[in-house]
Amino acid sequence: MESMTINAEKREETGKGAARSMRRKNMIPAILYRGGESTPIKISKKELAQFINTTAGEQVMVNLQFTDSPNRLAIMKEYQLDPAIGDLLHADFFEVLLTEELKVTVHVAPVGESIGVKRDGGILQHLLREIEVECLPDKIPGHVKFDISGLEIGQSFRVSDLKLGEGIKVLNDPQEVIANVIAPVVEEVVAPAEAVVTPEVTEPEVIKKGKKEEEEKA
Repeated sequence: MESMTINAEKREETGKGAARSMRRKNMIPAILYRGGESTPIKISKKELAQFINTTAGEQVMVNLQFTDSPNRLAIMKEYQLDPAIGDLLHADFFEVLLTEELKVTVHVAPVGESIGVKRDGGILQHLLREIEVECLPDKIPGHVKFDISGLEIGQSFRVSDLKLGEGIKVLNDPQEVIANVIAPVVEEVVAPAEAVVTPEVTEPEVIKKGKKEEEEKA
């Protein structure tokens, strides 16, 4: 598993007011969890944004480097953005030990072009985009790729088809479908409605006779 180093500082100030003050100084409040304990920390906005942009959602171990205490290894659990302007607001880190297994979620991404799509015009459905794995921190994959080039229409790629390294256990249902190829949708052609012909209305014969008789009497 890849790792990156980020400078961090412990913080004493807490609360919304303190958080706003930190952000004005381009520092982002964060929490480092370990077991049932949590340590408030703060990280440079620039460094944290660079880390998020570089990892692009992959699982990457973080070496939190402190000036007044030992460094701590962690993984980022989540971060919060301002919904209006997209600025970083907060981040959560989980401290890890290289000797302890942990459960994490990693992205799964298809590679290649399905023969069912390329040759037969099928449609690829990517149904499962994340899996949960359990392993030692240094074995956590940043992401998992799977080859779909052999998939034909009606075939599926399941969790059990994934090939991961030794020591990595997948916790999802082995039969869960990650991706499949379905037949293209055929649009039904509706025939145009036939024109309705209105029959010509003819005057009843009895009325015609009545008119003729009236003319003769006149």
